[in-house]
Order: sequence, then C-alpha cells, then structure tokens
Amino acid sequence: SILTVHEEQPGKDEPSDEGVCNIQVQVDFGDKTFTVEEAVEAIGFGRFQWKLSMLTGVAWMADAMEMMLLSIVTPQLRCEWRLSSWKVAFITAIVFIGMMVSSSLWGNISDKYGRKLCLILCMLWTLHYGLLSAFAPVYSWILVLRCLVGFGLGGAPQSVTLYTEFLPIKSRGISIILLGVFWALGAVFEVLLAMVVMPTLGWKWLLAFSTFPLVVFAASCCWLPESARFDVLRGREDKALDTLKYIAAANGSSVPTGRLIANTQTERGRIRDLFIPEYRKTTLLVWLIWFCNAFSYYGIVLLTTELFQSGSACSGEWFVKVKPKSSDCNYLTIHDYVDLLWTTLAEFPGILVTLWMIDRIGRKKSMAICFLLFSVSILPLYACTHRAVLTVFIFIARACITGGWQVAYVYTPEVFPTATRAIGIGTGSGMARVGALITPFIAQVLLKSSVYLTLSVYLICCLLGTVASLVLPMETTGRSLQESTQSTMEPKNMERPHGSETAESSSNTCP
Repeated sequence: SILTVHEEQPGKDEPSDEGVCNIQVQVDFGDKTFTVEEAVEAIGFGRFQWKLSMLTGVAWMADAMEMMLLSIVTPQLRCEWRLSSWKVAFITAIVFIGMMVSSSLWGNISDKYGRKLCLILCMLWTLHYGLLSAFAPVYSWILVLRCLVGFGLGGAPQSVTLYTEFLPIKSRGISIILLGVFWALGAVFEVLLAMVVMPTLGWKWLLAFSTFPLVVFAASCCWLPESARFDVLRGREDKALDTLKYIAAANGSSVPTGRLIANTQTERGRIRDLFIPEYRKTTLLVWLIWFCNAFSYYGIVLLTTELFQSGSACSGEWFVKVKPKSSDCNYLTIHDYVDLLWTTLAEFPGILVTLWMIDRIGRKKSMAICFLLFSVSILPLYACTHRAVLTVFIFIARACITGGWQVAYVYTPEVFPTATRAIGIGTGSGMARVGALITPFIAQVLLKSSVYLTLSVYLICCLLGTVASLVLPMETTGRSLQESTQSTMEPKNMERPHGSETAESSSNTCP
C-alpha cells in the first residue's frame, strides 16, 4: 500500500513544494508460515494421541513380557536340562547381546527410512522368532532363537521416538512416563501367565503365549502414521501436512493457517553427529545413565528369583554366599510367583512418584533422586533379613529404578534433534543392553559366591548414575524439540517473494 502524508508548514496560507513530505510506505506481510512444532502445539493432545498411546503401549507390553519371562524360564531350564549357573546366565545374556548389536542399527534405519517402517519391522521380527523359540529342542537352539528375539527387541525403543514426535510440550513428560504403565502391565501379566501355564503346560507354551501383544500390534500397525517431523526433515512437506491435518481432524482441532516450513537434512542417523561439540558430553552421560538403569533394573529382577530360591535362613554362611535350599535344582513355587508378583507391582508406585516430580523438579533431578533412592533401598539387604523384609526392600528398589528409567526415556528424545533422535535412543539403548548383558553374571553367578560383593556392585553403579544425572549439561523440561543439527542444517521453503525480504520498505522524499 502507498501512503502519502502532506504536512503544511505553519504561517503559510498554502502548502509549498518544500512544505510537503511525501512518504511512500510499501507493506508486504507475505504468507503466514508455521513449523511442525507449532502445528503439534496448536492441535494439542486428543483422540489421536490416545490411540497412538495404546498402540505404542502394546509394543512396550511385548518388550516387558519378553524380558520378564527370562527370570521365570531360566530356573525351569536349569532343572530340565541340568544347566550350570554359567549356562543359565548365558540364556539371559544372549538376548541382550542381540539387543546390543541391533539397537544402533534400528536407530539408523529409523532416522534414514522412517520411524514407522523401523517399528513395524522390528516387532514382526520379534513375533516370528518369539514363536519359533517355543519349539527349541535343545540348549543351543534356545540360544540362537532368543538371540534373534533380542535382535528384534533392540528396535522397541523406537516406539518412543515416534510417540514423542507427536506430543505437545505440556503433555510430553507425563505421556511418556505413562507408557511405563504398559511396561508394568506386561511384566505383571507375564507373572500371572506363568502362574497358570508353567505348572500345567510348561515353558514352551509360556514362550508362545508371551507373543500375544506382538500379534495385537501386527494386526493394528497398518493404522500407524509416519512422523510428520521426519517427513519434513527429509523434504516431504506435503505428506507431513497431510498427517497433521489427519491428526487435527481426529482431535477436533485445526492446523494453523499458512505455509508449513522446515529445515531439511539429507545426512541423518549418523553416530558421529552425536559427538559434535554441542552434544559430546550429553551423549556420553546419557549412555552411562542408560547403562546404569538397565544394569540395575534387570539386576534386581534376576536377584528377586535368586534370593527367593535361596531361602530366608539367617545363618552366618548365608551372608557370604547364597546356597540352594536342598539341591542344585529348584523349580519356582506358587509362593515364589506370588512374591515375584508383589515385587513386579512395585513398578506402578514408581511410575506414579515419577509422574508427580518429573515436571516439578525437572528431568535431571528426577533421575538423580531415583538412582539415589535405589542405592539406599538395597542397603538393608546387606543384613540378614527374613523373606517378608527382603520383599519390601526389593519392592522399593524396583519402584525407584523403574521411575528413573522412565525419566531417561523422556529425556533422551528431548535432548537430541530429529535428525539424530532415533540413533540417540538407539545407541543409548545399546549401552543399556551392555549393562543388561553383564548383569546376569553378577546377579546369577557372582551371587553364588558373595551377597556382599554382588550388592556392592549395584550400589556403586547407581551412585555413578546419580552423579551422571546431575552433571548433564541441559535440562529439557518445557523445551521444544530441535529438528536438525545446526552444523548441517539447510533452510527450505523459507524464501519470501522478491521485494518482500523485509516486512516494510519505505521511500522518504523529505529533504
């Protein structure tokens, strides 16, 4: 628009040429624009996110059940196949070897080819080899097939990557923590399933029935959308906009008016991008936190059945080493299953406490508190305690480490950008599997030699996790998700029409 202003000089009857100030103002506001982050915030949390929560939660239930059955099946296999402690521990370890090898690979696939493709492939892979595991005839076959199950489970954390990228800021922390409810439900369901199946049908049927959540996921995965953030990053703005419109329609809201803008990045899913100066310290500390979480979580799960089987006799010898009650082979009893169920239920209060504090005190302090409380709760296990007291303190320890790991699942996708988010979670998960790989040899082998030494290892590990959580460089509470690494970011669709580089241009003819 052109605006002309005439100013008359005082004391003159008529305006002269010198008394006129002609100001031409050209205003061009251009097109309205918005980012995926702004669209997700405008759409809000609604029906779509609830459906996605259910489907993502099923994937978490499957992961939990496959993990929980390790502590249930191994005592049975020890008796049936007359296995040594080392061979029993290796059944657990081989699953984590598969997960450790594949975690970074699944993260790379997710960052390069999409979150949806990665998640569907890894879940179908796990379903296939999970069912085949039920037909394992000998020890060597169970090792091979459970390793392949672990390979598929290495991609399960990518469900969090997809889920996170559809959540508005205010709902992100609480929503991801609530995914832990599905994990806890999976663990509880596995124990209840084992109580019914193991005494009657045996461990092979338990392996088969444990794939049920994977069957549900396979039947529902066609609905799963691709992440709009990922589509934008790879230059497919039209597809991302269609996804956002679909979500808005499902939630009864609308996408912001204007044009979707983005930053594309062709190089995605590279591990070396985790070590650029901005992220090097964060990456190393996040890896340590994931290691400590998995090492301690699976350690307390395995310790539960091992300590329960050792009996509750308070003798001087029990302080030094755990001995079987009567022989080298002890099947889990109904009493063992009930106590295992009680300690598994500890995950629910752990999640509730974490929900209360994660947005109040932040992600870093929440993880530090959980690690510290875990260390405190295992101190009474150094003393000679009866079974009821043992159950109570294992309950508390498991609640604490469950809460801490859930916060790590919130923090990791928040701290890394979309271009490396999946590889960040994947490598973190890989480090977790290193911890999970080592822990059977502590909880199932070293425990036979010394209770003191075993508990000390877990105590020191969680104290290290406490320190690592506190020295993280960045607090992510209330922070928007970054889309791409700054060093390789390429602006796209940001150009304005010619002549509109600035919102306002003017020409002043006043002398």
